[in-house]
Amino acid sequence: MNVKLPGSAGPASVAIALVNYCTRDLTLDCLRSLHAEIANWPGCEVVVVDNASPDASGAQIAEAIAANGWSGWARVLAMPVNGGFSYGNNAVIREALARSEPPDYVWLLNTDTIVQPGALRVLVDFMQANTEVGLAGSRLEHPDGERQCSAFRFLSIASEFEASVNVGAVSRLLKSSMVAPALPDEPMRFDWLSGASLLVRTQVFRDIGLMDENYFLYFEEVDFCHRAADHGWSCWYVPQSRVVHLVGRSTGVTAASGAGKRRAPYWFKSRRRYFLKHHGLIYATLADLALGLGTTVSMLRHAIEGKASAIPPHFLQDLARQSAILNPSLTSE
Repeated sequence: MNVKLPGSAGPASVAIALVNYCTRDLTLDCLRSLHAEIANWPGCEVVVVDNASPDASGAQIAEAIAANGWSGWARVLAMPVNGGFSYGNNAVIREALARSEPPDYVWLLNTDTIVQPGALRVLVDFMQANTEVGLAGSRLEHPDGERQCSAFRFLSIASEFEASVNVGAVSRLLKSSMVAPALPDEPMRFDWLSGASLLVRTQVFRDIGLMDENYFLYFEEVDFCHRAADHGWSCWYVPQSRVVHLVGRSTGVTAASGAGKRRAPYWFKSRRRYFLKHHGLIYATLADLALGLGTTVSMLRHAIEGKASAIPPHFLQDLARQSAILNPSLTSE
């Protein structure tokens, strides 16, 4: 595709989805960053989906929206249960599709993000100029401006081994299979994009359906981008759109000290579902073996070198317990 440079886009409407679960302060910081971006954009609305937060943060966010004068462009949608990331986003998407005039786009945005000036406008302009693109993602960065990995290749048996073994020679050999390649400074097509800042053309949902709610958290955007690709929609990384991402703050995967925590069971379940759904049992089993072998080699190497390992506690045991061979059905728990 000959990508067109963003120009003066025509009017476009955007529904922005923020899924909150006990992240009041993060969500409010994100809303503050959005104010200048969309307050004077009539076609934009932010919907904060509260997934039944037990800390009353949903009600507190609603109060803050009213107190700050944001009610013209933001509101809270309370859900009865915590059904996960896809579940929360789908609530916004369903509402959007049910309107007599649905929005042109849905922007999936994490609560642990700070939107830099112009970030949404750049994504919308890019999509308006390139109508065959179905999804566009921002450059995600740390607070100091350091770039994060946010555009990827699809997962494979080779990529599971390369990422887990963490050996330079292996990475060079399997460079073409690396899930997280070097990112460019100009827009580029990738297999899938991080859901922390992901603009989706509404037509994509009409074509492939909503996000898969069987993913409680993690791998849902990989699955969605894979389904979109199967229907001919491409994903593009647009680094001129910049969003600060406070990695792991909304999910608790990374402790405040930065130390790794034990990987949650739903991470393994989501990973297993992705491989079973898109590749079948044999492939999923081989992917488990590749990840297990690579992790084992990495642990042994660190032990021999006397270095601390960043591998989460009990990772191999949890991987075996949640493996595809022991849980071959998509409905396995």
